[in-house]
Amino acid sequence: MQVQLMSIGEFARHSRLSPKALRLYDELGLLEPARVDDDSGYRYYAASQLDRAWLIAALRQLQIPLAEIKVIVALEPDAAAARIGAYWSATETQHAARRDLARYLIEHLQGERHAMYEVATRNIPARSVLTVRRSVEGMDAVWAFGKEFISILRDHDLPRMDGRAGAFYCIWWGEVSDDSDGPLEWCRPVPTDQAQRLAAQVPELVLRDEPAHREAFIHLGTWPHPDPAQWPLITHSLRSWSEEQPVQPTELGALGVRMTYLVDATTPAGQGPDCDFALPFN
Repeated sequence: MQVQLMSIGEFARHSRLSPKALRLYDELGLLEPARVDDDSGYRYYAASQLDRAWLIAALRQLQIPLAEIKVIVALEPDAAAARIGAYWSATETQHAARRDLARYLIEHLQGERHAMYEVATRNIPARSVLTVRRSVEGMDAVWAFGKEFISILRDHDLPRMDGRAGAFYCIWWGEVSDDSDGPLEWCRPVPTDQAQRLAAQVPELVLRDEPAHREAFIHLGTWPHPDPAQWPLITHSLRSWSEEQPVQPTELGALGVRMTYLVDATTPAGQGPDCDFALPFN
């Protein structure tokens, strides 16, 4: 039995998707025509494809990226539903973080001052660190840079140092967004007596010495930590704390707040790193 096909114009009317959108979804492999005429190149669609068209349109109303939608529509219904649920849960978390940031900014501009996070202090000894520094734009580039750094560490199997002073960390020397490119510096402390030898083995990283200092820090707990929209609140809390104390940020902390990721022998299997934000000070 031959299936009755619709022209792209007719399918556009039934699906409420414009021909422009249908052509785009075809190019991306999201919604391919049932048939394309070899001579004219005209696209024809089956009525059975309307459900998929509706799903794609609905997912776009949730502002889900097309790359993620392509994954979702390829799944079986139960798996697709779970994927949408996970995506929306993450979206709600991000929305809550942005809401907190907006409320904090409003109160700050109105002259209200209150502590958002508890700040503690600790001593960090002098140490040798292997680092890589790069300008990146956007959070996707931040995560990609971090994964690249972790891959380097795994490839070279560097000796692990216990405790917070041995945790690897990322210094945010500047704001990272779609408009600002940081830069970021990933750092891995290594035993000082082995530093020169290890640096020679890992040419991707640069060796430098970091002096002993104190740090103000805000403990975040194990991964996953707060959404990036909350990070301005955390860094502002650290800087506000330093302004209220008889201390001054060191040259290390004058511009760069650092985020540390502690994984050591005490970390349970399958558990993510223990994280905090820190600001070095005199």
